[in-house]
Amino acid sequence: MAEIEIRLPKMGESVTEATITNWLKVPGDKIALDEALVEVATDKVDNELPSEVAGTLVKCFFEKDQVAQVGDVIAIISTDGPSENVVISATETVVVPTSETPQVINAPQIDKTPEQPITAASSAQAPLGEKKFYSPLVKSIAQKENISREQLDQIIGTGQDSRVTKKDILAFLENKTASPVAKTPAPQTDTKISAPISIVSGEDQIIEMDRMRKLIADHMVMSKHVSPHVTSFVEADVTNIVNWRNKVKIKFFDTHGENITFTPIFIEAIVKAIKDFPMINVSVNGTTIIKKSAINIGMATALPSGNLIVPVIKNADRLNLLGLTKAVNELANNARNNKLKPDDTSGGTYTMTNVGSFGNVMGTPIINQPQVAIMAVGAIRKMPAVIETPEGDFIGIRHKMFLSHSYDHRVVDGALGGQFVRRVADYLEKFDITQTF
Repeated sequence: MAEIEIRLPKMGESVTEATITNWLKVPGDKIALDEALVEVATDKVDNELPSEVAGTLVKCFFEKDQVAQVGDVIAIISTDGPSENVVISATETVVVPTSETPQVINAPQIDKTPEQPITAASSAQAPLGEKKFYSPLVKSIAQKENISREQLDQIIGTGQDSRVTKKDILAFLENKTASPVAKTPAPQTDTKISAPISIVSGEDQIIEMDRMRKLIADHMVMSKHVSPHVTSFVEADVTNIVNWRNKVKIKFFDTHGENITFTPIFIEAIVKAIKDFPMINVSVNGTTIIKKSAINIGMATALPSGNLIVPVIKNADRLNLLGLTKAVNELANNARNNKLKPDDTSGGTYTMTNVGSFGNVMGTPIINQPQVAIMAVGAIRKMPAVIETPEGDFIGIRHKMFLSHSYDHRVVDGALGGQFVRRVADYLEKFDITQTF
């Protein structure tokens, strides 16, 4: 019999860990090749991991809700074949002598040198001898940034049980002089802001947030804490776009097999405006501004669960309207069917959200960090409007919508933020109704 060590595979450039959310097999169960073995969740998406081999599940090294690092051994599967231990990783296969016991990557380790930079341990629980618990993600960041154990221990955590979160360690890196370091404890001063306590009556229903809702909540609070938000509004006349789409949508589908919606048209206008105002396509790192070379547009998508996810169209400036339409439809369908890959939600440089799909005329969207701006497009409505002609002005019915542009006032002033949204509206109003596809 051969024992196969199943490792957590690489699931995207920015994904270094995943939470085990559900084992689909238990020790003793038979499993076929490519049959789903375990459900995992990253900070991006949820995934089912298939088995790389057929056999019998012998052991699981992580329990539900524990965190594993990419490359960690998460299970052992016994197969028919020579008596040897085979390690299957995301990139290579290694044969290990049978006399060796399979190495448990997430075994607790004792940190004997607290003064040295922290190492990215794989344990899902606090190693023996540690005074404070640090998640694998926090340890990984500490190792990468050469933060010593002593420095890490001084950071005041804002997480549960005062644990240091990703937000805490990034704040420490951004401004060490203003970071939450307690070299001299001051118990009489409590700088933490506590949420108000809600009184629950006997008839109230208590609903626990699911994992994704907790991630969204943390991300939104972090964004408002990091960026001073300002929102500018512009009304755009999109009559030509509405009439053009109504005229071509059947032929477009017959020709390309794709439904053309307003979303790719909006994204096309945003991309053109970003080329005109590239300082909208930036991010902030401390006191430096990173000007992005790629234009990757995120499109906020509502899931059937009621949660929100933001798949990203990579290099949107290289796609024509047909290419954008295909990308929008594919990502939206994959999001609704829980088929997004981690890379599908990473690398965004600017985000658009369609509040009009819910009948809203405008909104004040929260910036999707580490980006510095986001646009909400409102519902398209028939409105009376003054139409100017050489023969004089008259009142007519036009299709209009509001564009809401929220931006980070640390790096985007009102002039830039306002000019950008106005330019997007200009491109929409000047849409070429003679274009072919």
